[in-house]
Amino acid sequence: MKYMIRPAKESDLGRIEEIYAYARDFMAKNGNPNQWGKTNPPTSQLRQDIAEEKLFVITAGAAMHGVFFFWIGEDPTYKRIDGGTWRSDGPYGTIHRIAGDGSGGILKTAAAFAKGKIGHLRIDTHEDNHVMQNAVTKLGFQRRGIIYLANGSPRIAYDYIKE
Repeated sequence: MKYMIRPAKESDLGRIEEIYAYARDFMAKNGNPNQWGKTNPPTSQLRQDIAEEKLFVITAGAAMHGVFFFWIGEDPTYKRIDGGTWRSDGPYGTIHRIAGDGSGGILKTAAAFAKGKIGHLRIDTHEDNHVMQNAVTKLGFQRRGIIYLANGSPRIAYDYIKE
């Protein structure tokens, strides 16, 4: 399947929420019911991401299969890292809130898009999200330590640096 990436639009919101519902269900069935619970990310966050042009969708033809947040700039949740260090203090891009509808290849597609924009990326995931931990490692990300969300919840942090 040949995927394309474009900025999300307000009119995409219904399908985006369906994809996040699928992802929450998938995570719960695979030992990770707590990362997003039953309602994350909230619609208000998605609308803000769309308005700020930081939310992207992954499509094949007219069908939408994935969604992710991408932004180049300092992410406040990455200021503090415990049990490790970042490999670079230079500019970086962040991937958050990535989800797919089960079609496969969504993370790989999003990471390739982000790698094409900047050679230093950061991403994080819940300790119970073993699927994501394995996937990011296969894509060249290295585990760096533990970061904390605004609510204090810990996440395993990874970074990628283009060689």
